Amino acid sequence: MEELSKNYLPAATEEKWYQHWMDKGYFRSQPDGRPAFTVVIPPPNVTGVLHMGHTLNETVQDILVRRARMSGFNACWVPGSDHASIATEAKVVDMLKREKGIEKSQLTRETFLQHAFEWKEKYGGIIYQQIKKLGCSCDWGRVTFTMDDHYYQAVIKVFIDLYRKGLIYRGARMINWDPKAKTALSDEEVDYKDLQGKLYYVNYAIVDSENNPTGDYITIATQRPETIMGDTAICVNPNDERYAHLKGRYAVVPLVNRKVPVIFDEYVDPAFGTGALKVTPAHDINDYNLGLKHNLEIVDTLNEDGTLSAAAGVFIGEDRFVARKKTVAALQEQGLLVKEQEYTTRLGYSQRNPDTVVEPRISTQWFVKMAEMAKPALDAVVNGDVRIHPGDRFLATYKYWMENVKDWCISRQLWWGQRIPAFYAPDGSFEVAETAEEALEKLRITNAGLRMEDLRQDEDVLDTWFSSWLWPMEVFNGISQPGNKDINYYYPTSVLVTGQDIIFFWVARMIMAGLEYKQVKPFSDVYFTGMVRDKQGRKMSKSLGNSPDLLELIHQFGADAVRFGIMISSPAGNDLLFDDASCEQGRNFCNKIWNALKLVKMWEGRQSEAGSGQLAEGNFAVKWFESRLLEVQTQVADLFKDFRLSEALKTVYSLIWDDFCSWYLEWVKPGFEQPIDAAVFRKTLDFFDQLMQLLHPFMPFVTEEIYQQLQTRGAGDDLIVKQFVTPAAPHHATLVEGALAKEVISSIRDARNKHQIKPKDPITLHIDTVHENAFKQIESILAKQVNAKAVVYTKTAVAGSITLVVQKDKFYLETEHTLDTGAQKEQLEADLKYQQGFLESVEKKLGNERFVSNAKPEVVAAERKKKADAEEKIRAITESLKTM
Repeated sequence: MEELSKNYLPAATEEKWYQHWMDKGYFRSQPDGRPAFTVVIPPPNVTGVLHMGHTLNETVQDILVRRARMSGFNACWVPGSDHASIATEAKVVDMLKREKGIEKSQLTRETFLQHAFEWKEKYGGIIYQQIKKLGCSCDWGRVTFTMDDHYYQAVIKVFIDLYRKGLIYRGARMINWDPKAKTALSDEEVDYKDLQGKLYYVNYAIVDSENNPTGDYITIATQRPETIMGDTAICVNPNDERYAHLKGRYAVVPLVNRKVPVIFDEYVDPAFGTGALKVTPAHDINDYNLGLKHNLEIVDTLNEDGTLSAAAGVFIGEDRFVARKKTVAALQEQGLLVKEQEYTTRLGYSQRNPDTVVEPRISTQWFVKMAEMAKPALDAVVNGDVRIHPGDRFLATYKYWMENVKDWCISRQLWWGQRIPAFYAPDGSFEVAETAEEALEKLRITNAGLRMEDLRQDEDVLDTWFSSWLWPMEVFNGISQPGNKDINYYYPTSVLVTGQDIIFFWVARMIMAGLEYKQVKPFSDVYFTGMVRDKQGRKMSKSLGNSPDLLELIHQFGADAVRFGIMISSPAGNDLLFDDASCEQGRNFCNKIWNALKLVKMWEGRQSEAGSGQLAEGNFAVKWFESRLLEVQTQVADLFKDFRLSEALKTVYSLIWDDFCSWYLEWVKPGFEQPIDAAVFRKTLDFFDQLMQLLHPFMPFVTEEIYQQLQTRGAGDDLIVKQFVTPAAPHHATLVEGALAKEVISSIRDARNKHQIKPKDPITLHIDTVHENAFKQIESILAKQVNAKAVVYTKTAVAGSITLVVQKDKFYLETEHTLDTGAQKEQLEADLKYQQGFLESVEKKLGNERFVSNAKPEVVAAERKKKADAEEKIRAITESLKTM
């Protein structure tokens, strides 16, 4: 084999192994006799790039998929992307304007869509390249896009089906409107922010039914003076005596001089503002409901782009916020503005255009009735059919959403997306059908003379979420080709990994769709990743410039180190503070394992088949590490079952860095120019193999490289498909002896340092213990690790030696140097003081009846053991002090 580099070199290694895995077809999956392990990627926006949230999400999925592939499952991870109608259309419109000087309004729908598909072809693959760079083992033969022909057909098919079942309807409702994107939004696509705003107090003149001034005024407090021109009533509470005299009177709307009635309704809070409310049914949901109840006129003063419409009568064509300033100035000029007051308010912003304030707007849109579909989806999670991780944090959120569900507005005033299959006759009647021909046939039943050219298809497209709620089914053509072999084999999928912010947008709706169209949940488990924040705790965003470039991180540290960095600090569901330093820790870990490989390879040519003292020493080290490895293999399997991946990585990291590199390799390392026992060497290679297998799902590249470097492999012997075996039970006594050896060696080394005994100076080690057999097992390791020329067992103190106590045993370090007994005594007294304080805290806990009766029995037992151990230690230290 070629000479190993000084440090691990990620770039060349990553490219080499990813290509090898692809060439071997390890990521490809076809139905076979094995159980399926299916994961569908949450489809990122087609024009997007991977941010740190995606990086965490894809890393978690790859860990689960790789582990499953190595555990006897037919692992299938489907990649894909989402057409993201609002975001993509905005980008295409911007590009056309910037690069070609073309406005969307100048283009036909077909030409615009042509440009959009060109944009998708140009930029749509970027995110897939980044996913590959991260090492994700997706089945690249199954890439799905939510505007693929089969997917488009599936979305239309579901729309028609739900419409025919009476679950989709069309109606005029007050909806959320994004004036920048010029489209409706669902309630869930609005983010609310608390802001400092202003209340404007405005006088409205009171007139009688004949329009005669009464000389009276009513003062209204409003946050939105630009909507005054849409007022069609003034409302007060019938129990408010201040306004009882206004029955039958009218108010005059300032600036437009419209006479509107004063109405009475208990909806108005007499204590808020002046207790009088201007009613603008076209621009506020509560006013809209009042308008319906009192049969008020609706005056819509806003255009779809947020400018004032002709109906406003003044400031026509001005942006709503410019119009606000002009309205305030005009009111002031006419002496109608009483005062302005600072006021804390909540404003809704578009999730797709975060700088755009959403407008309530009356509009004819398409809606899905949600209540009927929500109940089975709620039951599936509550009864544990779909398990949420971490359940304690997100189950309540899920329940709240599902129990308070509103109808879903699914139409969007855009061109990029699945066009609503509704066809209108000139008289406004319409039919929902797959084709215009089918719609024409149905419409002709009541209108025989209708021709094809008379029909007009609905201009709107469907909400992007209306396509992505079918994702776990339609990536396998489950809607467009029901009952095909892929959908029957891979569905329901195994686990969904996603962000907590789309629990309702996507997770709940996929459960609804799965139960509606497959009568089966779409996945068994949902793993919610936390929010990735910077080290100051701020959410990562482009505007703050605090979201690192993934490819730059991979270039700097390597993909494995980035995966390690984001996983080591990321317990499920908890926000994680991302810092480059954790990637550096990952890089150091790669180099640590690489150096261990170089050390082991150095021993390859120095093997001895003959038994020697080395073998006995190696035997305990081998026996101990074998048990330690079995113990961790079991722990990791349990952690994976509970989706505690961060803890699993920490456990493997500690096993490799501490137990394997710092202890085991030191224990079996041959002396200078000495051979290593061949049996011990073979076991060491075997352990190294198993460690790489355990770490592989987390850090695939470095582990595959080291696995191949350790020994010559046969064709097809690749770590990525090396199958895990069920670990046997570890040998408990050996684990205890190994832990004892580590503690004793560390304590003796500390004592040597404190007393300035050089590492090369030998000592004689005297041990006072009742567990002589346990020490016999580790005697030769102890002697080698602490440079003891002899190990002697004693029952009496050794004069002139260094005394220390470890657990219940006493150790005397005899050296040829003159020792400072004062310093020794000081150290023992400090140890004694610490142990006495520790014992006091444990006794206090055990003396608390509440703790003893409420705590689990094993917790109480552990505290009692701590008490007994501390008492034993205090006894041993006290005896040692007496002899000094």
